[in-house]
Amino acid sequence: MLTDIGVNLLHTQLADDLDGVLERARSAGVDRLMITATNLDEAHRAIALCDSHGPGLWCTAGIHPHDAKQAQPGWQGRLTELAGHHRITAIGETGLDFNRNFSPPAVQRAVFVEQLAVAVELGKPVFVHERDTDGEVASLLAEFAPKLPGAVVHCFTGSAADLRAYLEAGFYIGITGWVTERKRGAALRELVRKIPLERLLVETDAPFLRPQNAPTTKHRRNEPALLTYVVAQLAELYSCSTSELAEVTSRNATELFRLNDK
Repeated sequence: MLTDIGVNLLHTQLADDLDGVLERARSAGVDRLMITATNLDEAHRAIALCDSHGPGLWCTAGIHPHDAKQAQPGWQGRLTELAGHHRITAIGETGLDFNRNFSPPAVQRAVFVEQLAVAVELGKPVFVHERDTDGEVASLLAEFAPKLPGAVVHCFTGSAADLRAYLEAGFYIGITGWVTERKRGAALRELVRKIPLERLLVETDAPFLRPQNAPTTKHRRNEPALLTYVVAQLAELYSCSTSELAEVTSRNATELFRLNDK
């Protein structure tokens, strides 16, 4: 059994072929999927999708830093209400992204901090996005770490210093198909071995970041079935079997997101 902790199942590239995507995932042994929501309307739709497509599907609820400027007054109450649903496993996708600043940095910070406060209030882990923040995400998370039940830094591509800060705080690290990319994944492949297996999680971030070690098919997009290629690359880096890698990362997901309780 494999657990994809981050898939954009509401994206049109996947939603238009939803039954096929889910069938291929399950045939590949990817039995549990967590749908990533980037705003509260998406979270509402993700809950409905989970409810309509049977067991093995969960989702997040939160506001992505790109969408922070669009947060409407009273959003905190709506997030709190949504996050009470049994399908919601984490607050997110939340964090900071200073690469393009689709939302002003000050607005991103305010929305991120308030989501961390909601996570603490509800006892939910956080699903974190970070890009080009020079350690600011790690610093803000550290302030809340003693009260947070957990966190995963999704699609980690940061520095050795970033990784050390997250691990010292006890957070999990999510690895995507980026690790398979010949050039831009080289630095990540060097860092991956520093992640203890008990802190490792795997994800596709589909339909993005298609693993480069996956064979060419008519579907050029990424999808959850291709998580097996991320796992194969990681198993090689850890010098372990793919079955061991699948087992430990699924166990980690169960513990962080309390999947046995849902």
